[in-house]
Parts: sequence; structure tokens; C-alpha cells
Amino acid sequence: MNKSLGNLLKRAETWPEEAQRELEQLAHAIESEIGKGEYRAATSELAGIDRGMRDSASGNFVTAEQVEQALGKLQS
Repeated sequence: MNKSLGNLLKRAETWPEEAQRELEQLAHAIESEIGKGEYRAATSELAGIDRGMRDSASGNFVTAEQVEQALGKLQS
């Protein structure tokens, strides 16, 4: 275990019971996914992929200028 995680778990011992239960549930969810080697996309992600595939098939692409403009907004 890395030092940061060990320190966090020590501090978690002082958390309220409800917060400890939530951390435990999250840890169990993470643990159940480890080693599966398989990613299951959420319904919303699958819808976005489908939308992108339809746009691609019909030739709907943004221009390089539109990409640059969108990236510029993210960096502001």
C-alpha cells in the first residue's frame, strides 16, 4: 500500500460512521472491477458513441478551426 493511501485510511478511522460506510462501499466497488479486464460503458456513453458513429457515417465532421475554437474555450 502506498503511504498516501495508508495515511488516508488511518484518518478515515476518525470519520463519522456514515462516511466510513460510504468509503467501504466505494472500495468494494473498485475491488469488484479489478482484474476483470473488461470495461462496460454506461448507457449515456453508448448513446454518445452511437451518435458519433452516425455522424461519421453521414460525413458530419467539424473543421479544424472549430476544434481550435473549442480547445481555446477550454484553456480560458
